[in-house]
Amino acid sequence: MIPRPESREPDPNIFLYDTLQRQKVRFTPTTPGRVGMYLCGPTVYSDAHLGHAKKEVAFDVIRRAFLHLGYQVRYVGNITDVGHLQNDADEGEDKIAKRAALEQLEPMEVADKYFWSFVRDMEALNILKPSINPRATGHITEQIRLIEELIERGHAYESQGSVYFDVRSWPEYGKLSGRKLDEQEEGTREVVREEKRDPRDFALWKRAEAGHIMRWESPWGVGFPGWHIECSAMSLKYLGEGFDIHGGGLDLQFPHHEAEIAQSEAAGHAFARYWMHNNMLTIGGEKMSKSKGNFTTIAELLEKHDPMVVRFLLVGSHYRSVTEFSEEAFESARNGYRRLTETLHEVGRRLQGAPAGATEALDARVQAHTHAFEDALRDDFNTPKAVAALFGLTGDVNAALASGPVGQDTLNRVQEAYMALGGGVLGLFHASASERQDDTQVVDTLMELVLKARQHYRLSKQYAQADELRDTLARVGVTVEDTKDGVRWKR
Repeated sequence: MIPRPESREPDPNIFLYDTLQRQKVRFTPTTPGRVGMYLCGPTVYSDAHLGHAKKEVAFDVIRRAFLHLGYQVRYVGNITDVGHLQNDADEGEDKIAKRAALEQLEPMEVADKYFWSFVRDMEALNILKPSINPRATGHITEQIRLIEELIERGHAYESQGSVYFDVRSWPEYGKLSGRKLDEQEEGTREVVREEKRDPRDFALWKRAEAGHIMRWESPWGVGFPGWHIECSAMSLKYLGEGFDIHGGGLDLQFPHHEAEIAQSEAAGHAFARYWMHNNMLTIGGEKMSKSKGNFTTIAELLEKHDPMVVRFLLVGSHYRSVTEFSEEAFESARNGYRRLTETLHEVGRRLQGAPAGATEALDARVQAHTHAFEDALRDDFNTPKAVAALFGLTGDVNAALASGPVGQDTLNRVQEAYMALGGGVLGLFHASASERQDDTQVVDTLMELVLKARQHYRLSKQYAQADELRDTLARVGVTVEDTKDGVRWKR
């Protein structure tokens, strides 16, 4: 967890794009100084894919930005482990039950297996753990109670052991997506069942057919909750009435988020005040899909690419923009990330022998780039502009280092800026200041020994051995340069 700056007052000038209002608006929290965020998490029936990476990194940065700008954040990320049927419909097999039969496991074994797989992927991408990580199966009681409230208010009805939300009873249904009820094609997203009053009604509770393993007792018989009801029940339980932000992928806007709003408000609860949606990603210009053969899991991606390069690529595009995954994009991300880390490493090296005091010209540039970075955060969490500010800082730091000694106080401020902005907000650097200093000293000492050995080989005219040392270093990303001022190395 990155700490909230205790001395910093919550920033009142944050603007975000609210999907519900269809415009950028000033963010005003329900409780001053605190932010309540709910993010729709994964359905844990398979390994997480690149779409999950895009969503999780996007909202992780938004959370980190609020922390950096002085807020306390309660971040709830749910886990769907029951009720999500094939094709997001009201009919068909439960995704987890289907995978359980395929792998010959119990449904909860499947849920746990892929939950921990998801956790490992998130840790690799440096995603902060949620404040609360609730599961749908652990909140059956809350879901049943919410359904009862809807029936009592005349917005839901029982039919043959299942319960459906009556969309005709709630005229505002469609306000998030902008879809008018009468214009929605019947049966396009929800399979038409005779037990529904209207084909567009959606399931709150499903009767468990014979052989359905995941089943609970309810006032309407043995069954299981629908997909949409879980998020309403859990977000209201942990964040309360009128909580601040509900986030998720653009693909969840309809029907999932639309259904959440309708069922929560129809039950008499003030629901999320701001709705934020991240856009999708493409691979080679095409949307990822198994049928196109370009479907990739996060684990498969991380076998080929450094997790921080993946994260750098994701934060390099705005959360509301499409992110392109291609070899060219990765090459650009690798080069950009290398430039940042090389400069950060060089600052650590220079600190050891830096003169006391400050270098005022660079101090001023650090402050200017920090302000530009924070202005980008206030403008709907514009990470491309924030990254540009970080590169601006990098350019000025490199120029200052090349022109002469830089004061120790200034180098400390540079290092702190990198770690607060690139590390704390963008999540691109892991280690603490003390760990970084220890690592730098160890690496510098080892490199000094290696370069002395190489120089010994060269003086002894053992050029093959000297070249072998240089080539070995190159294979692990270290470049050795022979200059008129001596030997230099960099990552």
